[in-house]
Amino acid sequence: MGSSRHLFRIIVMQSLYEKEFRDDLTLDEIVKRNQEKLIPDVTDIDFMTKLLDGIAEHKEQMSGYIVKYAPEFPLDQIPVIDKVLLWMSIYELLYDPEIPPKVAINEAVELGKAYGGDNTSKFVNGVLGSIYTDFDMDNKPVKETAPKKQTATPDAGGEDTETNIVESDKEITL
Repeated sequence: MGSSRHLFRIIVMQSLYEKEFRDDLTLDEIVKRNQEKLIPDVTDIDFMTKLLDGIAEHKEQMSGYIVKYAPEFPLDQIPVIDKVLLWMSIYELLYDPEIPPKVAINEAVELGKAYGGDNTSKFVNGVLGSIYTDFDMDNKPVKETAPKKQTATPDAGGEDTETNIVESDKEITL
């Protein structure tokens, strides 16, 4: 299920990113095209639909969180990919009880490394780390849907990767 969710997040990320630049297609049309291209045989897209609906419902409030936790960066000057990743992960952090907070942060950081600019993963990590701390995510009620045991994923160099949350001047390793 984890790899399916990862792929769904990629489709959501790409679709939201594209929609920021296109007025000629609806988000539904973009998502459907990306889904048909990347996962044509997958019919159970409940996770992806829930994520897209949640982002649409809470986007304005989540944009407010981005402004609050990254005050030195005006929202219209934040790269689109960074905003999209933050919308996705803030939704999962604050509004989806099925997603453990550390999974939401790790996914955003990893997608930032793969698809963002040089500073995307650090910026996203910093904003999410501040939200994680302020909202006391250690005590977020999480509906367990998978075994608790998690293993590190090797990066391209074959070494284990970690998620680091930057909290003010200190760094927390999850």
